[in-house]
Amino acid sequence: MSLAVLTSRALVGLLAPEVTVEVHLANGLPAFTLVGLPDVEVREARDRVRAALQTGQFDFPQRRITVNLAPADLPKEGGCFDLPIALGILAASGQIPADGLNRYEFAGELSLTGELRPVRGALALARQAASSGRILILPAANAAEAALVKGVTILPATSLPAVVAHLCAHTLLDPYSGQPLAPPPTYPDMADVKGQAHARRALEVAASGQHSLLLYGPPGTGKSMLAQRLPGLLPPMDDDEALESAAVHSVEGSFRPERWGLRPIRAPHHSASTAALVGGGSTPRPGEISLAHNGVLFLDELPEFDRRVLEALREPLESGHITISRAARRAEFPARFQLIAAMNPCPCGFHGHPDGRCRCTPDQISRYRNKLSGPLLDRIDLLLEVPALPASQLQSATAGERSACVRDRVIRTWAIQQDRQGKSNARLAGTEIERWCGPDANGSKLLATAIERLGLSARGYHRILKVARTIADMNEADTIGAAHVAEAIQSRRGLSEFV
Repeated sequence: MSLAVLTSRALVGLLAPEVTVEVHLANGLPAFTLVGLPDVEVREARDRVRAALQTGQFDFPQRRITVNLAPADLPKEGGCFDLPIALGILAASGQIPADGLNRYEFAGELSLTGELRPVRGALALARQAASSGRILILPAANAAEAALVKGVTILPATSLPAVVAHLCAHTLLDPYSGQPLAPPPTYPDMADVKGQAHARRALEVAASGQHSLLLYGPPGTGKSMLAQRLPGLLPPMDDDEALESAAVHSVEGSFRPERWGLRPIRAPHHSASTAALVGGGSTPRPGEISLAHNGVLFLDELPEFDRRVLEALREPLESGHITISRAARRAEFPARFQLIAAMNPCPCGFHGHPDGRCRCTPDQISRYRNKLSGPLLDRIDLLLEVPALPASQLQSATAGERSACVRDRVIRTWAIQQDRQGKSNARLAGTEIERWCGPDANGSKLLATAIERLGLSARGYHRILKVARTIADMNEADTIGAAHVAEAIQSRRGLSEFV
């Protein structure tokens, strides 16, 4: 038989569309041609496949070889097509049986020795294979990741000869049955935080409603320490959330099975580019906001980020997803993250410090704070000053409340929100805010005064209502009262200083 047809998959965002690998052998001068919009990595498969077949003691046909990756208008990238191309050549030349190949999907990069190397996006490949009902053969290093998808049979292989032996029914590959994972790493504990009662309260409010939070204060007061403990206050992810989050990391190539179910926290350096933060590239890849999906994005030294980079956060903060468009490609990634940021109050960092060591002029402080635009700050729910601690609190041996205790309260608050509206308070929009976040008469009166004095925008008004709803839920109150509104206003009023 001079023609063989196999199935593999490409990666487009989080999707893995089916790719038909057609291999044809014809008479003529020896040649090896790849068609179907292959990128450089795919075109280089010709040399990897030739070497892998020869070192595996297979015959490499001295004929005109044409490999078509269909559909022709879908760009193909990566090394995952090495294995199906090699098997297609063997089937087309009669070295392995072509019957039964349609039962499988193949993915794997070949080394020159014929060993199978891991590929990106194994979770996406497994999800699509499960929907097609085919068996997935892929590198053994990807098996634990792919097996997280329910309803798919995974056959892990270490080399091309092992796959050939299975297809020839000589030595069958064993389905992956799963192995116990190492205990996942634990989150830093809130018990390490001494003092800072207001900061602990704000962190609990942020966790309870998935609200964005900006911490500001002098260096060394614990802003980064507090931010790193936020993921430990959030409820565990359910299976759908865990799979969604893992799929993004799988496409990016950074997924680790031992971190399954852990909420991610991403903390990019302030020199990060727009593409690094929101995603991009000629072949669109997820950025930090997508890698923080269902977790926390921590931006330390917020004013030090390029302003254009920060402005790119405005749409994803509202929509929960990011669409990356290029001349020939378009990809959409989820970006439902919780933003927590930290900054100093001035360039030297010590404005308002008790010892009066700050020497920044009012103009310098104004320029520093004006690096953050009004529209971006308008999308932040809570602002909290983290002051320097007195020596007596620093030397105290008394530990704070543990994260597990706070998390129990957060879980109860989340359950209230899910039962009432099916989502967190921070995700409410439009008519949902009017339906679920209406304060009582005293609360409405207090809110009207705040709008007049603080000059709140419509977005700021709605964010105060959502925070007040969260505070009421934390108190298990059905109605939003004046006390809940007052705390929400207090947690946001400092934002007017930065605009």
